[in-house]
Amino acid sequence: MTMAETHMPSIELNTDVLQRSRRKTGLTFIGLSAPAFVLVVLVLIIPFAWLAWMSLYDASGALSAENYARLLRPAYVDSFLTTFKVAAIVTIVCVVLGYPVSYLLSQLPQKVAQILMIFIILPFWTSVLVRTYAWLVLLQRQGLINTWLTNLGLISEPLPLVNNLTGTVIGMVHIMLPFLILPLYASMKTIDPILLRAASNCGASPTQAFRQVFLPLSLPGVATGVALIFVLCLGYYLTPALLGGGRVAMWSTQIADMIAKFANWGAASALSVVLLVVTGSILWIVSALFKAASVTKGGV
Repeated sequence: MTMAETHMPSIELNTDVLQRSRRKTGLTFIGLSAPAFVLVVLVLIIPFAWLAWMSLYDASGALSAENYARLLRPAYVDSFLTTFKVAAIVTIVCVVLGYPVSYLLSQLPQKVAQILMIFIILPFWTSVLVRTYAWLVLLQRQGLINTWLTNLGLISEPLPLVNNLTGTVIGMVHIMLPFLILPLYASMKTIDPILLRAASNCGASPTQAFRQVFLPLSLPGVATGVALIFVLCLGYYLTPALLGGGRVAMWSTQIADMIAKFANWGAASALSVVLLVVTGSILWIVSALFKAASVTKGGV
């Protein structure tokens, strides 16, 4: 018997053990992921399928594409554009305000940053409805802000700060800002300070070190916060309804009106389906572009 023939049984035995181990690992993975999969099916897939099915029926209960055809009317197109306009403005303002705050927190000592972080998390302890009504009290024509500005002689008549786009953006920025600061701060804390010192030792100024080292490394946190805020803004209802005063027509308010005023579940479902599909498409495109940019930078 040759040496190769002697080792053949052991090789086959090891192969069988490896295959059984792989099957066991696969079954374990399936068992552990099954509850999450069931939850996704119950919470996401089934409701979306139900909405898509209802959107195919008109008010009389007949199978029709009328609910989708009506979305091409100017009123729905304008409200669709307003929805994304408000979401984009709120997202940009949150980035402009939140990035410096996150950077400051990441550069402070840990104990000081933890104390200041309480003020960032504090709004979560208050109801969104209460915060929205508080802004309504502050921004209305006879509110505190207009009263103070009038008493100081800075304005001669009240500023239109509510029941318009301005009030809606102010209220939504206040609510959404922590959703950018928290993931961005977590991303910035993972950046090694040694990298900035290395850039300085190579002759880079503090501005160059920030622009070429710190800023690119913090972009994943920015992307996470931007995606989170943008998606939340697209479906936000309470703040635009109260601070917009019915003058800021977003698809969330139209969906609510379709159900509350007209009981037209088919039209409301069509609005929801289109908004969800467009939102998912935008997020997929942004994610693909972000990954492509990361690969390109990594390959340079």
